[in-house]
Amino acid sequence: MKNKSIHFPIIIEQDEDGIYIISCPTFKGCHSYGKNIDVALENIKEVIQMCLP
Repeated sequence: MKNKSIHFPIIIEQDEDGIYIISCPTFKGCHSYGKNIDVALENIKEVIQMCLP
């Protein structure tokens, strides 16, 4: 079985302390953050997986 990729829109912002905040507007309350963009992206992937039915 092949792994399927599902794509969702994300919004990336950076706060005044340099922390990256990422949200996925497809799911209510689906946010994460990270000290750098790579960490933040990995974190939001985990949160999106938790939001999937």
